[in-house]
Amino acid sequence: MSGAQQIIAVCGLPGVGKSSVAEQATTRLNGVRVRTDAVRKDLVAEPTYTSEETERVYAAFFDRAANALRNGDSVILDATFRKQSQREQIRDLSERMQAPFTLIHVVCDDEIVEQRIRVRDDISDADVSVYHQLKAEFEPIQLTHETIDNSGTRAETTAQLETLFETVTV
Repeated sequence: MSGAQQIIAVCGLPGVGKSSVAEQATTRLNGVRVRTDAVRKDLVAEPTYTSEETERVYAAFFDRAANALRNGDSVILDATFRKQSQREQIRDLSERMQAPFTLIHVVCDDEIVEQRIRVRDDISDADVSVYHQLKAEFEPIQLTHETIDNSGTRAETTAQLETLFETVTV
């Protein structure tokens, strides 16, 4: 495995700006971005978001990440990762693939998230009620991680990422 390959997992609640952060990281690393939202749409015609469906989606998501690493690419994973076990799975994959791993937790003020969710037009099905449901279910992060606060401007978020990349990229 090349020393330049790495896994960056971008986690957080719907609407906090995970996808924006993941997109910037993908550009910065010239990597492959894998989104659970896209994987779900590929696998399920009419998503129901059951536990079984979510497990299937994350299994395919992790497979896609492993395949990208095998192809020599860095991988940026864009998902809620609301369960600690999901975060541990990706950390374990990074260890098996001998790729450095960084977990980024994206956060944002509730009011701003709610505004963004109401006006966004993207692949995610999550609305404000889903945001609040997942907020109640989001397990505390027990792995070493970095936090990006996406409550401000895009330029402020980009500056946080630039600082982060100065310390975590190989």
